[in-house]
Amino acid sequence: MPKEIDRQKLLDLMQIYKAHLEKELGAKLEGQPSKPTTREYQEFKAEFLPPHMGLYEKLCNLSEKLLKIKPDAKKAAELQEAINITHLSITPSGTVSFSFLIPLVGALFGSLLAYLIFQSTFFVLLFVVGALAAIKPLGKAPEFIANNWRLKASNQMVLCIFYVVTYMRHTSNLEKAIEFASQHLAPPLSLDMKKVLWDVETEKYSTVKESLDAYLDTWKKWNLEFIESFHLIESSLYEGDEARRLNALDKALDVILDETYEKMLHYAHNLQNPITMLHMLGIILPILGLVILPLVVSFMEGVRWYHLAFIYNVVLTVVVYYLGKNILSRRPTGYGDTDISEENPELKKYRSILIKVGNGEFQLSPLVISVLVGVVLFFIGLSPLIFHAIGVSDFGIGAEDLTNPCGQKYCFLEYRRSATTNIEIGPYGLGAAIASLFIPLSFGISIGLYYRLKSKNIIKIREKAKQLELEFANALFQLGNRLGDNIPVEIAVGKVADVMEGTVSGNFFQVVSLNIRRLGMSIERAIFDPLHGALVSFPSNLIESSMKVLTQAIKKGPLIAAQALTNVSRYIKEIHRVNERLKDLMADIISSMKSQIKFLTPAIAGVVIGITSMITAILGKLSGQLQQVTSDVGGASSGAPLGILGLFGEGIPTYYFQMIVGIYVVQITFILTVIANGVENGADKLSERFLLGNNLIRSTILYVFISGAVMLLFNIIAGRILTATLSG
Repeated sequence: MPKEIDRQKLLDLMQIYKAHLEKELGAKLEGQPSKPTTREYQEFKAEFLPPHMGLYEKLCNLSEKLLKIKPDAKKAAELQEAINITHLSITPSGTVSFSFLIPLVGALFGSLLAYLIFQSTFFVLLFVVGALAAIKPLGKAPEFIANNWRLKASNQMVLCIFYVVTYMRHTSNLEKAIEFASQHLAPPLSLDMKKVLWDVETEKYSTVKESLDAYLDTWKKWNLEFIESFHLIESSLYEGDEARRLNALDKALDVILDETYEKMLHYAHNLQNPITMLHMLGIILPILGLVILPLVVSFMEGVRWYHLAFIYNVVLTVVVYYLGKNILSRRPTGYGDTDISEENPELKKYRSILIKVGNGEFQLSPLVISVLVGVVLFFIGLSPLIFHAIGVSDFGIGAEDLTNPCGQKYCFLEYRRSATTNIEIGPYGLGAAIASLFIPLSFGISIGLYYRLKSKNIIKIREKAKQLELEFANALFQLGNRLGDNIPVEIAVGKVADVMEGTVSGNFFQVVSLNIRRLGMSIERAIFDPLHGALVSFPSNLIESSMKVLTQAIKKGPLIAAQALTNVSRYIKEIHRVNERLKDLMADIISSMKSQIKFLTPAIAGVVIGITSMITAILGKLSGQLQQVTSDVGGASSGAPLGILGLFGEGIPTYYFQMIVGIYVVQITFILTVIANGVENGADKLSERFLLGNNLIRSTILYVFISGAVMLLFNIIAGRILTATLSG
């Protein structure tokens, strides 16, 4: 018993001395865990992985129990590699079983449901073909998820090397440097860095270097410069000469920056053809094809508007999205931003609409506003169908025309009696066609409004932080020079604030200086205090990491801190320089895609709808006149006129045509915005949401305006031509 007590006392004493040494040497920050535990890693993984990933895991594991299909050895190895990258708790067998079982169930129930509702073999065939086509993509789902994971992770690799190099310049400790990087990176690379440490803690590997090398092996096929940079960092640990050690660290950052630019250069050159093909297959051909579809439909019996809707709004959309994702999957390492509200819980409230009530704030979800607006616009779009269903009499405008159901030139509803089936069909009216514009407007405005309201406050905060980052390199250089003169950091911060007065960086250091002088805070609290710290108003991982380097390096003296800040300043400038060069490479392609999103797509679609409306009106009028001719010459007993009447058919109302094209414009705008943002910014969800909000609202309004104007103009022209022709 005494031995046990002595042992416990010895352990306690060791912990006290260890904590004291860490505090003196600055090897660990106060309040930060030394390394993530098993529980912490699992909690982090559960928090980061989105809900659909957990559902996918459950479905794969269930499919493996119900229908176990084993892939061949080569396929199993590829799937296992992708599963390891994405941290999924599934097996290759479960993935393959899922790819067969889910399409089989979907085809069975989908076909039965489609046949019961539509009584058509068209949808039955589509479900069967769709299920067969889905087997291969579902079987590759882990590889697609891994590609998406790599895209997000590769966006953060430059910053990862920056954080590790920055830390190791003043403290040559690989484990602490990786921990430092994991604290400042966003998921998924932060999860990977935590996993490297976790594998050492759980004794899967004996050293951090061994665990890191095993992780780097997963990037051999895709990112050799990331591996080379880390190997240079590891080599710095064995350098006896300080100058050579620092040179190896500098070389590590130079390698990944230079290779990033070179790979992005090749990517930009090879991107022109895929983008052109995407534009032609996804926009030009489908929308222009709708010009002749009214004629095709008029001369083909059995084709209904929902057949076209399924082809355009489901099949074609999926194909375009798949092509776009393939383009993004080939994007090399870049330098992108992250959603700062994901990293800083304090900023999550800015995703909502903030309404000040007295001294407090009321948060309203953007979803409430967007759904309310969408529902109102959607019901306006459905008004022609609702009016007809409740028996509202047709009404119209213009001169008297007894050949129309409403008795006037332009009807609102204009339902017609089918000559072949004697069923009332429509609405064919110009008013109904104009009202149908509210349906795509409801989708575009509501979805765009949701993304815009959710992101606009956060994007303002990030732009402010980015402006600070641009100036921060110069501010750090000046602060480093002041510290190099052996001035205490508390005084040096105030001097830099005075010199840079009026700038964002000056405001940052002014807050730090005021916290020190007025609130009596230490330099660390003045920057990192959760209530009054300078970083509260300037949320940026780059700035936060630079300030942590300052607070740790200052413990070793002003000269060490000066050298550390000078190098951080140089690194930030180098990263910014390469990032600007990358944007310059993509400028032509991005501007082309933006012009498609903002003008070309809605303009082409709007003109096509106007032409479609005119063709439908002309065919409808001719069909009505032919019915009258048929009845005048003896009705059904006369074969020739009836044959001509059958040739023209009933056609599809402009109301449904416009609805199909309008929704397709919204879908294409969404897809092209995601692709354009991915090409330019990588996996930047905040920028993606902000661009979606702007583009969906602008493009949809432009499409509705052009469609409405061209529709009215062409129908007036068609009406005058028909009046003159038929009266003559």
